[in-house]
Amino acid sequence: MLKKVALTNVYTSKTLEVVVDTDDDDKAILGSGRAPNETALVTNIVGVDETVHRMTTPKASLEESVALFSGLARCLERNISTIKSFELMAARIKSPRLRGAVADIAHRMLSGDRLSDCFAMHPDLFPDDIVALIRAGEESGQIHEVFRQISRGRDKSLRILRKLKAGLIYPAIVLILSVGVVLIMSFTLIPAIGKLYASMNATLPFATRFMIGFSKILTEQPYLALLPIVGLVLFFKYWPRIYRIPDVQIFLTRLPTLGNIIRKSAAMVSFRVLALLLQANVRIVVALEIAAKSSNHVEFERFFLAVRDHIIGGVSLPESFLMESHRLGSDGRTIAAVVQMAGETGGVNEMLDEIATDYEEDLDIISAQIDKILEPFVMVFMGVIVGTLVYAIYGPIFSLSKILLPKSRPAAAASSPAVR
Repeated sequence: MLKKVALTNVYTSKTLEVVVDTDDDDKAILGSGRAPNETALVTNIVGVDETVHRMTTPKASLEESVALFSGLARCLERNISTIKSFELMAARIKSPRLRGAVADIAHRMLSGDRLSDCFAMHPDLFPDDIVALIRAGEESGQIHEVFRQISRGRDKSLRILRKLKAGLIYPAIVLILSVGVVLIMSFTLIPAIGKLYASMNATLPFATRFMIGFSKILTEQPYLALLPIVGLVLFFKYWPRIYRIPDVQIFLTRLPTLGNIIRKSAAMVSFRVLALLLQANVRIVVALEIAAKSSNHVEFERFFLAVRDHIIGGVSLPESFLMESHRLGSDGRTIAAVVQMAGETGGVNEMLDEIATDYEEDLDIISAQIDKILEPFVMVFMGVIVGTLVYAIYGPIFSLSKILLPKSRPAAAASSPAVR
């Protein structure tokens, strides 16, 4: 349930409204980040108003997650109590869902629940790898250091995602402009050309007939022009569900450029999570299971689960990596060799972290050049669109001479009759 908290400054009488996603008024006040000089008035948001707020208010983002764990680490390092730390961090968060989660965690801790159990109550915001790290931090008494590690790991992922998004702006603009040009021409130029060619009873190429038919459908049913927009919106909305389909993940991994990015991203996340869990003294079987879930890719998930099964059967970690290295593609042998060396010298978690760092550096290079990598594909796409339009419009012109110009008579028929 969404709750609106009106915070009024007792000195200036200025009011600020904050939305918190929670089921309790006390949690709503806690999640609003109320300052000591403010009063709070809580009202429920229901009905259509709630639906509109859920559609327009900010969603929980990776940026806020980084800010949350970084701020918690800073507060705990300065001996501020855990509950007070959460209260201070609530004011820095904009997402109603994350505000509600922070308030719920602080409220449960007041009731005596463990910190890791409180985080586990919100799996959509804090996955298994984070909960396991927090649980290990509780047992070792280094919870502030664990929060710092989580913040650093997510900050690295965030930095790479920002570069990738920046590099995808140009292809996205080209795609939108291409769709816009096709729609505009379908409503304006193509109908006029269709009438011209129809009056001449000319035989038209397939591309022209297709464009005229497509234009006719749009002019008679203009609401169909919204289908591409609705399709893109639904695609991006349900993309997380689509991506979780194993066949989709395998198909995308086989694509050039994109498959390389997906594979390196899954490797970076999963190996870093495994390194952090082993450093926090989490049992290796549990650490492998969590790393499998955190990879968010079916091939890496199968790899880590297969390694886990080998370890349960009594095989060492380096040997397990070597036996399943074929699942990691071309880098599998190299990774297995690094883990074997770590097994001989000690410090497996350090070597795994180095592997994750190597993948991170590769992704940094790719993300910085993503626009240049995609430029050939964008140019080919634009060439196909423009070439098809040009051929569909001007192709019939070259055959119109047979209709517009009458055939010349044979010379013998055109000359005067011969004298007998």
